[in-house]
Parts: sequence; C-alpha cells; structure tokens
Amino acid sequence: MNFLSKVDIPASDLRIDYKSNLVFIGSCFADNISAQFASRKFKVLANPLGTIYNPLSIALMVKNIADGKVFGEEDVFQDTRCDGLWHCWDAHSSLSGATKEECIGKLNAAATQARDFLKKANVIFITLGSAFVYSLNGNVVANCHRQDPRQFERRLISVDEAAEAIQRIVALLRDMNRNVRIVFTVSPIRHLGDGAHGNNLSKATVLLGIEKAIAEIAASPSAPRNDAVTYFPSYEIVMDELRDYRFYSDDMIHLSRTAEEYIFERMVETYCDSTTRENMAKVEKFLKTANHRIQDENSPATQELKKKLASHAAELERQITGLKLG
Repeated sequence: MNFLSKVDIPASDLRIDYKSNLVFIGSCFADNISAQFASRKFKVLANPLGTIYNPLSIALMVKNIADGKVFGEEDVFQDTRCDGLWHCWDAHSSLSGATKEECIGKLNAAATQARDFLKKANVIFITLGSAFVYSLNGNVVANCHRQDPRQFERRLISVDEAAEAIQRIVALLRDMNRNVRIVFTVSPIRHLGDGAHGNNLSKATVLLGIEKAIAEIAASPSAPRNDAVTYFPSYEIVMDELRDYRFYSDDMIHLSRTAEEYIFERMVETYCDSTTRENMAKVEKFLKTANHRIQDENSPATQELKKKLASHAAELERQITGLKLG
C-alpha cells in the first residue's frame, strides 16, 4: 500500500552547483531554505531588505534596488509609540536603527550589496507568503513595525494584481541580469492571523497569480526562454506529502527542521546533478568534523587537528570549483 501521495516535480534543466550565485527573496520560508544552502557553503544572498511577504512589496523592493534608489530622511520614521527606533516602511525591522543615520546607512548598504549580487546571480528564488497587504495613506507597506493597526488599511489583493506585480518583478530582475533564472514558490507556512479560510484565500491568490504571470510571460512576443521563469511546489509538498502535524514546530504553524530539510532535499533532487550531490556530501562530512566541539583549544592534539582540517579544506576547494570554506 502507498501511504504517501508524492508531488510530481517536472524535470528541469536548471542546474545549481558551487559556482552558482543564489538569491532568495520573500517570506521567512525563503530565509529557512536559503539557510539550508548557506550551511552547505553555497554562495547565497537572502532577503537583503528583510522578510517581505506580499508580491506588491517585493515588486517595490526590487524596483528600488534596480533603480539604484538612495534612501534618505524621507524614507524613515521614528517610532515614538514604543522603542524610539527608526524604521522604513519598505523594509524589515532588521534594517531599523537607534538613530536616523544608522537606519539610512543600513538601508543603502543592503540595497547596494543586493544590486551587485543580483547582477551576477544565476538563480533567484522568490517565495510569496501572503496576498494580504497593509496600506498607509494609500501606499502598501512591507512591514507595519508594530504601529497602531488602526492607521492601516488591510485588504486581499486580486489575482490580477498579484500577476501584474510578479511580472514587474521578473521584468526588473531581467533588466538587471538577462541570463538569470527565476523560480517562484509559495510559502507553506500558514498565516492563521488571517483565519483558516483567509489563509486559504491568500495562498490561492498568490498561486493563481504565479500561474497567470508565468503563462503571460511565456506568451509575450519578447518572452525569455520558456524555462527562465518557473515554479517549485514547496506549498504542495507540505500540503500533500507532509500532511501531518509532526512536520510542524511547537506553534503548529511554522515548519519543523525535518520538513525544511525535506523540501531542501526535493530542491536538490530537482536542481542539482549527481556530481553536485556528491560534492555536497563531501562538504557536509568535512563540516561535521570541523564543527566538532573542542575541549582544549591549546592541546597538541587540537593543533594537529586544525592542521589536518586546513589541509582537507584546501583539497576540497581544489576539487570543487567555486567552493569557499573560509
């Protein structure tokens, strides 16, 4: 008997290896999956302006980066209601600062780093988490920074709005980098603050938006190659394969580490060839030894181990093109 309805993932000629520059943008699920690649020493840029959940805010973030926007005083505000920190409506609180100058400096440094990395990126994974948006004075914000909820207008965007935003994201990214491959996915993490029904409406909206956008991009007279913009079924894997609460963390909303690792394994099966998978196994084995807790830092045995690890690391870097263990 088969107790698992495994999600079929179409074959892809997209290949990721240690030479690849990988970008992950979107919800906290993008942070989680990017960490799986980063921990195995792939070259990764994750959420340069912090976690962003809805397609409209992601489109604005990409536009600001692509346009070379220089953030200034008009882009930040001070939280006089709570902690006095300076924030930006278009960025996560990880870019906030104790002073106006600190916040602006973080924003511009992150945008510059992102722009430089995106220009050389090979693959960009974009994870959409929600179709609900919050607007302040008619402008959609990426983060409400725990401000008075009564000042925001909350609404569910339409499928057409989602698709238009996704197409803008693709156009902006391809203007910066014509050869980049873009993979959309939907976060399987439920937003139960929207209610169970609201969460399902939200996920359905972004799923339909992605489907509509990819179809319209493919039908465009100036369309890139058919597989330049694709979809990876993270959401479906959790809903159809991992349909059990043992794959969730204690809050029953976020995924367990086991679930995150399983989705990562499905990505590796899809996008990494046998040579890359073998190289990953070598790197994992090395890191397991290198990360072993040392009892006596100054003992002769420890010094000898460090020499062996340095030699092994250098040998792996010679064997695996693009690998940097330092």
